[in-house]
Amino acid sequence: MKTLVIVESPTKARTITRYLGDDFVIKYSMGHIMDLPKSTLGVDVEHDFKPNLEVIADKKKLIAELKAAAKGADSIILATDPDREGEAIAANIKEVLSSGKSSKVKFSRIVFHEITEAAIKDAIKHPRDVDENLVDAQTARRILDRLVGYKLSPLLWQKVRRGLSAGRVQSVALRVIVEREKEIERFQKEPYFTIHSFMTKKTGDLTEVEFELVEIEQKKIELAQSYDLYDGKYTTSKTVIDTAEKAEDIVADIKNRSFVVSAVNEKQAKRSPYAPFTTSTLQQDASRRYGYSGKRTMSLAQKLYEEGFITYHRTDSTTLAPVAITQIREFVKKEYGDKYLPEKPRLFLTKQKSAQEAHEAIRPTKFGALQGGHIETIEGQVGRDCARLYESIWRRAVGSQMADALTQSTTVFADTIDTGKAYRLKAAGSVLVFDGFLVINPQALQDRKLPQFVIDEGLDVKRVISEAHETAAPPRYNDASIIATLEEKGIGRPSTYASIISTLVDRAYVERLEKRFEATSIGVAVNDFLVTNFEDIDDIPFTAGMEDKLDQIATGNKNWVSMMREFYEPLAKKLETVKSADRVKIKVESTGEMCPECGNPIVVRTGKFGKFLSCSTFPDCKFTKPFVEETNIACPKDGDAGGRVIVKKTKKGRKFYGCSNYPNCTFAAWKLEDIKGDTASEQENKAGETSQP
Repeated sequence: MKTLVIVESPTKARTITRYLGDDFVIKYSMGHIMDLPKSTLGVDVEHDFKPNLEVIADKKKLIAELKAAAKGADSIILATDPDREGEAIAANIKEVLSSGKSSKVKFSRIVFHEITEAAIKDAIKHPRDVDENLVDAQTARRILDRLVGYKLSPLLWQKVRRGLSAGRVQSVALRVIVEREKEIERFQKEPYFTIHSFMTKKTGDLTEVEFELVEIEQKKIELAQSYDLYDGKYTTSKTVIDTAEKAEDIVADIKNRSFVVSAVNEKQAKRSPYAPFTTSTLQQDASRRYGYSGKRTMSLAQKLYEEGFITYHRTDSTTLAPVAITQIREFVKKEYGDKYLPEKPRLFLTKQKSAQEAHEAIRPTKFGALQGGHIETIEGQVGRDCARLYESIWRRAVGSQMADALTQSTTVFADTIDTGKAYRLKAAGSVLVFDGFLVINPQALQDRKLPQFVIDEGLDVKRVISEAHETAAPPRYNDASIIATLEEKGIGRPSTYASIISTLVDRAYVERLEKRFEATSIGVAVNDFLVTNFEDIDDIPFTAGMEDKLDQIATGNKNWVSMMREFYEPLAKKLETVKSADRVKIKVESTGEMCPECGNPIVVRTGKFGKFLSCSTFPDCKFTKPFVEETNIACPKDGDAGGRVIVKKTKKGRKFYGCSNYPNCTFAAWKLEDIKGDTASEQENKAGETSQP
């Protein structure tokens, strides 16, 4: 008897082949084999939104190979990925291979969350049918996206510019980025000052300790308006030191005052480990730690999963399987000792209300030490970047089941004791008492140890300085912060975050500048049109609500056709109304130059391939020329010959800095701050990458 096992990728097939015997034939589908047609809507809105799925043209040869393999099989196992998309692929494969075949051939569906011998063989022992509820949820998502794309995109052509397109989830993500851009434009910077006094004990340890002024005349110095990048919140209190003159007067006064220690507060604090990675937190961490885009992170994780190094990487659950927790605890006990183990295994609550708890968090499939050639083996098999990502996954998963780290924090207050204005200053320090889970973390806490202070002892003022600051506008989103925001607001699913971002960049609705996303003039115009005319659809609560409905379909608690009617009927009415809406103008940027052909101003426009210069009277005057973004910095190699540093792009669209005299000068750098240091090619070699400008 021969059993045909069908997976999605060649790598996955190769890995599984190592674990199954000669009775199994492993084939792959290369992802989807059926989809909606490219040139037409492909959805019969009059008859229960029936999708007109057709075989993808370039998959016909592969399907013929699958059919040939199926003829010699006694049973067929569908082993596509354990999510809704994988379920839909399995259903399509079953439909195609069932046509013209004997009904005696048995199809079964298996799922596994790690590609290891034990997991594969256990899955084969527990087959099931294709889950039609999951297939319906994926079908509904696909049809929703098709309806929005095919119905709204023609309107964008008419009302904004030809060639534009809309997406159900991408448009809401664009709105988030555009609204942040408008927040930044509205923000008014304000100056404020902080005062720092460096003091020593009068006797004993004479180490200078930095104290910060926190109170004047028993009134706390409040923070100026600022934006917290991680909390996403404003602090809006007005500082009492808002001019340089005030700051200078306080500095001069403190220099001549006498201080004593008024309070010493000590307390022990614990720092607990983070939960294992989900898809979202993995992408955020990889962005902060390594500068990887979401798309890059998912590609690396896919390799690690298919090679059997990690569990399935598309998940919003923080749960670990009991067997994995046992393995981690046994490893920690053996490697570090009992004191590094909490009394009971840690359980983490998943924040996502729709998280699929049947899935695990992302973790290694084995829990041996990183040392001893393990990382080197992974690097040799799948590359350095994969190895770096694996190391982060390993540390996060193992650390999640380790003991808390303990720190001893000390806060010292100093007050004036002579006549005059009363000042209070504060110094803070901390010492790591027990490293706990930080023992496996190379970025462990750094100690800031203070001398031993005693209440009422005198202090000598050595120097006093003021530091000027400005209130900070909310920062533009980067990969980490936009993913965190999408997750928090319920926009999309973990597996879609990377594609949402890359779609916005590919459509030139946003561009990545210094690793942050800035809305282009086209993106702003598209967003303004959609928000004005389709606010009910281009809306965060509405989009999050649609995700909830898709989850209900996946669990069998909602009918997908009725959900589609609820969505489409209001949309169809709105489409008719918007046909008479005003056209939106795309904002252009003046250059100060005049068109050599007609004498009108030249402006900066954004096209499919980025910015370019054209006559402001286009299309009456069709003059255009390339847009060159200059930096006013002389080229370090060819500056004497007039070479200037300009912004350029690689073939893959990545920005870098090069010489205006290329190809005579080949200077290049990835960052402005690196122009006097390493060249871009040298940095790339250090990073272990192969692409160069």
